[in-house]
Order: sequence, then C-alpha cells, then structure tokens
Amino acid sequence: MQRLISRPPPPTLRSLSSLLNRPTTTTTPSPFLHHHHLRRRRHHHSISGAGATISGYPFASIERKEGALRNMVPTSSSVEEKGCDDEGEWRGKVDDGGLGSAVEIALDSVVKIFTVSSSPNYFLPWQNKSQRESMGSGFIITGRRILTNAHVVADHTFVLVRKHGSPTKYKAEVQAIGHECDLAVLVVKSEEFWQGMAFLELGDIPFLQEEVAVVGYPQGGDNISVTKGVVSRVEPTQYVHGATQLMAIQIDAAINPGNSGGPAIMGNKVAGVAFQNLSGAENIGYIIPVPVIKHFISGVEHSGKYIGFCSMGLSCQSMENVQLREHFRMHPKMTGVLVSKINPLSDAHKILRKDDILLAFDGVPIANDGTVPFRNRERITFDHLVSMKKPNEKAVVRVWRDGKEHDFTLTLSPLQQLVPVHQFDKLPTYYIFAGLVFVPLTQPYLHEFGEDWYNTSPRKLCERALRELPKKPGEQLVILSQVLMDDINAGYERLAELQVKKVNSVEVDNLKHLCQLVEDCKEENLRFDLEDDRVIALDYSKAKLATSRIMERHRIPSAKSKDLISDGETKEQIVAASKL
Repeated sequence: MQRLISRPPPPTLRSLSSLLNRPTTTTTPSPFLHHHHLRRRRHHHSISGAGATISGYPFASIERKEGALRNMVPTSSSVEEKGCDDEGEWRGKVDDGGLGSAVEIALDSVVKIFTVSSSPNYFLPWQNKSQRESMGSGFIITGRRILTNAHVVADHTFVLVRKHGSPTKYKAEVQAIGHECDLAVLVVKSEEFWQGMAFLELGDIPFLQEEVAVVGYPQGGDNISVTKGVVSRVEPTQYVHGATQLMAIQIDAAINPGNSGGPAIMGNKVAGVAFQNLSGAENIGYIIPVPVIKHFISGVEHSGKYIGFCSMGLSCQSMENVQLREHFRMHPKMTGVLVSKINPLSDAHKILRKDDILLAFDGVPIANDGTVPFRNRERITFDHLVSMKKPNEKAVVRVWRDGKEHDFTLTLSPLQQLVPVHQFDKLPTYYIFAGLVFVPLTQPYLHEFGEDWYNTSPRKLCERALRELPKKPGEQLVILSQVLMDDINAGYERLAELQVKKVNSVEVDNLKHLCQLVEDCKEENLRFDLEDDRVIALDYSKAKLATSRIMERHRIPSAKSKDLISDGETKEQIVAASKL
C-alpha cells in the first residue's frame, strides 16, 4: 500500500501478541487487524465471509468516530481466597456486586502463557524457520481448561503457563484449536497448578456503552493488568488470524500486545476474549463475543476437535438500487440480496442459481444491504446467522426467482477454499523431482514474498488465491515453486512460479495426484504442461538419477513430504527409488 508522507498512515487492525520476532504478512492491501500476544505479527490472511459476502457492503470497514473513544485508566483489586475442587466447580462465595468483585475473581483465573513456536518455510518446505518465543494471556473455564487465542499458540512446539502471584511455570498442552475463530483450549496435567484456581463463567453479549474490564498480561510489565472501557460497537469483523468474518465486539479499553486471550469481564461473567486492535487509532480494541466462544467450545465437546464455522458458499450483491430491484420485478416492500457466485462444493450449488434473490434466512427478513435485525434497533449482517449454525444443520431460505417466491432447505457445513488462507500447525506439503519443487498454492506461500505480498508476489497467483473457487473436492492449484539448478533442468529456471496443468497429457487434480503421475510414468520422457503454454520435458531415467544428487547437494532429507508417503513406504525406500 503506497502512503503519502504528508498524510498519516490509515488505521490497521492488528492482533494482540507480544512483538518479538515474527514476520508480518497481510491478506489484502486494505485495513488490517493485528493480534495482541507478545511477538511479531503473524500471517494475516485474506478475508472470506462465514456465510456470504456482500459486494459493496463494508463488512470489515472500521470507522473512527470522533469523541467515541476515551483513555483507559488501569485499576487493581485485592485477591479473595477461593478456588475449584477436583471437578472444576467453584469453592468460595462469588460476590456479583460490581466490576470490582469480578476483577477479584479474574485474578484467580487469568494466567500468563509462554509459547515457543516455529513456523514452516514455504520457500524451503522441508525445513522450519528459527524458533521464537511469545507471550499471551488466558483464563480458566469449566472442566479444568484454559481458553486463549489460537494465535497465541499457533505453530507451537512448547507451551508453559503461570498463574497470578506464582513464580512457577507449568507445562500445558493444546487440546483443541480453531484458527478461523482465533480460539484455543489448553489443558494442564499438574494438580499443583489447579490449587486455588477458579473458573470464569461465560455471560452474554453486552449492550452498547456497557462497561467491561480487560484482564491480562500486556507488554510493559510482568504482572497482571486490568483496564476498563465501554462497548462501542457489535458487528461482524475481520478476524485477522483466521481470515474470517465473525461477530466481534469493539471496545475502547486499552488493549495492548500481550493481552491476547485475556477475558473481558462484565458484571461477574466473561463478555468476550481480547484478540486484536486497530493500530493507528487510540484505544480501539476487539473482543471475541460469547456466542462465538460457545460455538467453538460446543463443537470441541461434541466431536473432540475443532470443526469450523458453517458457510452457505455464496457471494452476494446488495440491492439498494431501486432500478436493480425493478429489473428483477421485486415488489416495493420486498428486500433481499442478489446471488452472484456459488461455491461448487456447497449444498447451495445444487439448489440455488445465479441471480436468485435471498429474501429471508430461517424466517428472518434480509434487508437490501444484507443485514438482519439484531437486539434493540441494531442490525447485523445475515452472515452471523449462518456462522452460528452447527455443521450439517439445515436452514430454510426464501428465494425470489423468475417473479415467484420459493422456499428451499439447505444443509450448511464448513467449506474449504481452493487456496487455503492459513496453514497453521501443519507441515507444508511438497514434491521434488529432478530439482523441480512442486507445492500447492497457499496464501502462506504468497506471504513469503514480504509484508507487501499483495503487490510483490506473482500477480496471476495472487489473483487466483483471492478469487478462484474449487471445482471438485480435494482440488489444489499445483505450482512449480522453484528449480534447484542442475544439468538436468538447466534452462527451466525461468518457469518457476507457474501453475502445473498436466503431466503427460493428464490434468493434475492436486499435488498427490501429480506425485502419482510422475512415479507411475512408464514412458521414456516425462512432460509437464504449465500455464501460458510452457512445457518442461525430461528424460525420465536421467531425471530420477538427478533427483538423488540434487537432494544430497541441498541436504534435503526426503523428496516428498510425509503426507505424500504411502502406507508402508519408508524414507529409505524413497531415497533408494530416487537413485534408480
């Protein structure tokens, strides 16, 4: 993004992790959220709505209202003795007389999290980057669990937690993690850790101007910190870490790096989890609301792992223009949004059509700007209704088609994108043959081109990553990432960063398919057809021999990632096969 020197940079949304040494990547060149745990900013990914995106509707727009913000004054409270028994239930009396007593409860519930992590190198996918340390916050919930942000423990190799007033750190394990909603659950096996600890109860969505207290361990000190603020806004917002649009609560509390994962307390219950702020603006922070938290936790409890948020797989256009509504013969009092694109993998693709008009979702009327009623005189995008559905749950949509109303029943489920927006806690997949390094296109790969990756990464790859939809399950865009130079591939080095279309005239579905096509080759020559009608031809026998020496030269342990190794195939067999 180019900026004029004479004008201040625009506010950007950022996460709340301690900024130590993590590279920054962003999804799009427009406003970015930033996490707030203490390390350098994590990968920021592209924005994709949970249910449907409305063309022209500013889902992730952040406005700064003059006079709406105020400085936060840190507060502190004394600690009252209480704790939980072996079942994680309250011991001691809970005073719900106000914010002060709630803060006292939080002091026995909020912990500091220390994470050692190492993220993959997507340019050299067989190795990781150097490990780094970070810090964040978390708090106790029922069932002897710790709730925190996903970005606090993403790509973790080791996690420790420390409770308030204790010098001891205890080892923790990540039980479940949801990167889309930026939430994670940790467990600690040590019985000593749980002595004197109390869990926090989840409350409701606060109303505008209600007061909340954010508790955590922000930068600037080692002890717990409490700041107060009021609720400024409740609406779907871009979750930077997971690149999704989910409900978030904007508050004017001073949320700083290190606050990530800390609770926002209202009354004597949790109103949300601190997770990101708006940089370039004073005291604009965001917390994850209770409905999103409960959706995450219930999914984990039901299936034992994170299952994701549902999507309709639609891209929709607002219908605020009168002439547009008249063109589709809508009645004067009829409102809705226009379906412009449908994900082929969604259930909606079998039922809905382009140019259908969604009038209502589960009986809730959709306005021309894509919003639905929410609480007292508030409105929220209908995306929120979709995202709160459980996987495989059904929904009834009312549709205006060809001058008639229809009711259709859709089955909702989480949908995978053609180009993944994040790959946290996963090893990159790759395949090397004759020095040609093949990888599936992902946004983390594009992020390796630097902070301004949207402008510095290959333009065609970037456009595909942000716009193309999958045509069939398991589909990947396979690209030639780089060429490890050797006599066998000399002259092909300029073909790097192009998509691989075919192998010996067979269209490539994904990287595993490409690997099988290469290894099952029975012909003397092997041909790769790339985009822009480029061709790579190799003598198959000579190429297999070259693979072995190229790997030795570059100290690459395996010609393919673990996920491509078939059952019973060993590393030694892979190396031996490359020498044949």
